[in-house]
Amino acid sequence: MLITDNHPKIDISTVPGQLVQFGCGLCAPSQWQNFDASPTLRLQKLPVIGSLVPAGEFGRFPANVEYGNIVTGLPLADESVKLLYCSHVLEHLTLEELRKALQNCYRHLAPGGIFRFVLPDLEFMSQQYLNSADPDAALEFMRVTYLGIENRHRDFKGFLKEWLGGSQHLWMWDYKSLARELSAVGFEDVRRAQFGDSGIAEFADLENPQRWQNELGIQCRK
Repeated sequence: MLITDNHPKIDISTVPGQLVQFGCGLCAPSQWQNFDASPTLRLQKLPVIGSLVPAGEFGRFPANVEYGNIVTGLPLADESVKLLYCSHVLEHLTLEELRKALQNCYRHLAPGGIFRFVLPDLEFMSQQYLNSADPDAALEFMRVTYLGIENRHRDFKGFLKEWLGGSQHLWMWDYKSLARELSAVGFEDVRRAQFGDSGIAEFADLENPQRWQNELGIQCRK
């Protein structure tokens, strides 16, 4: 990944702590400590029977993924993280959960630590909807935001798949609203982020350009 000229390299060599991402899914680079709160992961970690738990839609979790829920706090000491990252996680939290999660992110980060993340951009999606003359524009908006439910699963298998998958979006954000939430917790230097503009080479291990296209990226500092 190239680091853009707009945001030059950031020196984090004096910041103590480790590299952590939460809601990692199947992206688990060895130099990062990777957490996920998926019920499927918890089942796969069970002794003996864990190996019998079916893989999810995209495969089994890598062995180095640990269970950790940012809403209740990761199993990490306070101020023990220098870089914190998540991709398409925060939109799956309720408003109350989001605020607890941001408090825990701030608590886990060491002074000077960097929090960087990407999630769907409600403003972009809304503009696409408002500018469309397609009679199906409202249907498409509900689909791309994952705010609507097209079919209700009434059988146990469907319910279990929905529960384990956790794909529903519970609260959507634009830059203005989320920047205010971050500032309220205490984060500084809050800015919009684009793919590859972190100024920190270690983030290249995690960032996927497809997950940043037309999405809302934010970077901030404790």
